[in-house]
Amino acid sequence: MSRPGVVLESYYRELVSFLCARLGNRQAAEDVAHDAYIRVLERTGGNDIEHPRAFLYRTALNLVIDGHRRGLLRQAEPLEVLDTDERFFSPAPSQSMDLNQRLDLMQRALAELSQPCRECFLLRKLDGLSHPQIAERLGISRSLVEKHIVNAMKHCRVRMREWESQ
Repeated sequence: MSRPGVVLESYYRELVSFLCARLGNRQAAEDVAHDAYIRVLERTGGNDIEHPRAFLYRTALNLVIDGHRRGLLRQAEPLEVLDTDERFFSPAPSQSMDLNQRLDLMQRALAELSQPCRECFLLRKLDGLSHPQIAERLGISRSLVEKHIVNAMKHCRVRMREWESQ
């Protein structure tokens, strides 16, 4: 039997192209594809998926729909709310502490990754570089960049959940 992550990786480029055609933005398509992979891997818990391609596509489309709905809700909210709602100025001390703790955990998880995996992830998520740009900068294939980013996201999610449940 094959591992779900390995089977799912074979659909990555196809899924990004599919999402790019719908979203009109390659970076947004890659972000949705990353999130879809993580959700599918988390939900299946490493078990075999009967129809992995269909499950992955449905998950990605659901993420696009959810994002669209959130976008519409944000657009409909009057700007005056942002001026009067203190939540938008600074987090509550307990939230700030929680965010700082989560940031520390994330840094610990990233430190556990190999240097190339961590670098690909940070170039994508912090610097906003595209996969081809990262591949060129690091002198590796685009496919390897994609694998590093998906693996980094999966590792960070797993470790964050482990640490937060303790």
